[in-house]
Amino acid sequence: MTHAAQVVAPTTAERVHSSCAHAEHAVLALPGLDPVPTSVHLLRQCGDMVMAVPMNSTAAGLVHGCGVNGSPAVLELTDQAPLALRERVRALVWLRGWAHAVPAHSQRALAGAIATDHPHPDLLDIGHTATLLRLVIDSAVVADTSGAAAVDREQLRDARPDPFCALEAGWLQHLQADHPDVVDRLARRLPHALRRGALIHPLAIDRYGVTLRVEAIEADHDVRIPFEAPADDIESLSRAVHALAGNPFHGGMHRIGRRRA
Repeated sequence: MTHAAQVVAPTTAERVHSSCAHAEHAVLALPGLDPVPTSVHLLRQCGDMVMAVPMNSTAAGLVHGCGVNGSPAVLELTDQAPLALRERVRALVWLRGWAHAVPAHSQRALAGAIATDHPHPDLLDIGHTATLLRLVIDSAVVADTSGAAAVDREQLRDARPDPFCALEAGWLQHLQADHPDVVDRLARRLPHALRRGALIHPLAIDRYGVTLRVEAIEADHDVRIPFEAPADDIESLSRAVHALAGNPFHGGMHRIGRRRA
């Protein structure tokens, strides 16, 4: 009897979605111009990225001047760990496509629609000091310590970010600050030679596993430890983490994710 291979990591398209959701910093590159930071960036399920740039920037003027054809563009996003690590960058994403201006009469409505599910204080600047652009994506590349991989627009449209994406930062911070014993137990799954003399931190948690950052003397290493099965909810994620850690007590993820007052 043939058994399907167990999925042990997110797909490349899922990684792109999650890294874009985590990214606090992004810059837009247009032909002949210096990159301009974006204050808001949201990868939508329809396959485009909505982003805000300064209204008086040269980039905004160039895109508006291109009319319906738009301008070729690349958006670079940086996914940083929510911890004080030696090197905080977890992944870089490059979205390549065509930047288009959002009509003035649609700016506030689109900002309001974004704020419904993704509230961001800088959305209040839309129409005043900032303007919205759309990047119609042709392809995406995500790179981390394991290498780089690319996906196309259709693969992005079919993917979703990790279901625990919005909660991950709080969990990682809580593990680091309040559960070093759990991190130590997870670290015992690493080769002894890799652990010797190194500082080890929780770097990422998703439905497929945990990633540890090993800060060795000569270099950093990111090591993924997969769960036996993907987690579908917070309780199953908690059980999977405790199973990896060999933790003798039983508790829900709320015990990991809740900080002490």
